[in-house]
Amino acid sequence: MIRLHHCPSTAAMIPHIVLEEIGVPYERVPVDRQGGAHKQPAYLQLNPNGLIPVLEDGDLVVYETAAIVMHLCDTHPQAHLAPPPGGAERAHFYQWMAWLTNTLQAALIVYFYPERWMNDGNTTGVAELKSNAERRIVGMLGLLDTELARHGGPWFAPGGYSALDAYVFTLCRWTRNFRSTPARALPDLGPYLQRMLERPAVKRVIANEQLSPPLV
Repeated sequence: MIRLHHCPSTAAMIPHIVLEEIGVPYERVPVDRQGGAHKQPAYLQLNPNGLIPVLEDGDLVVYETAAIVMHLCDTHPQAHLAPPPGGAERAHFYQWMAWLTNTLQAALIVYFYPERWMNDGNTTGVAELKSNAERRIVGMLGLLDTELARHGGPWFAPGGYSALDAYVFTLCRWTRNFRSTPARALPDLGPYLQRMLERPAVKRVIANEQLSPPLV
């Protein structure tokens, strides 16, 4: 049995969407993030970093969102959520997966938790870092928008819907309260996010996680 340790509206939403798209039985294991359950010994045995999500697939334990997603794609090829290995499409799939997790998601973490990079009490520095992170993220959203416009397809990859869409949707959703330019305001990302909201798997995830508007 697959078990996904998750918390609503976190990066765990990405493999949550992927699992719903695959359609295999799995168990959702809620993690009380506000109560600090992810820092307790039982959870740290699964992920010593104390971060969410974690996937258990039988005896296998995997953490890091991108690793979880790629494992699910590889073990469920019938879902066609990743291009076949060895070709240019697969190389670009890896490229965007790495960019989404290492570049865009990393910048979003700085935006949401700027105090982690500042000395205690440095409120001016925290505000400046948050503002600069938002500006950089808006530029990154522009790259996503340009890629969608470049190939003109309905989904992020030109070859069709893939696990990248779960990533793009979730990270774009995190910008919904930006003061400047949320993802939904961009000409190609806006309609794309609405298409994602219409997918049955995404609707189920939103219901499972009991998310409230605005959704994007």
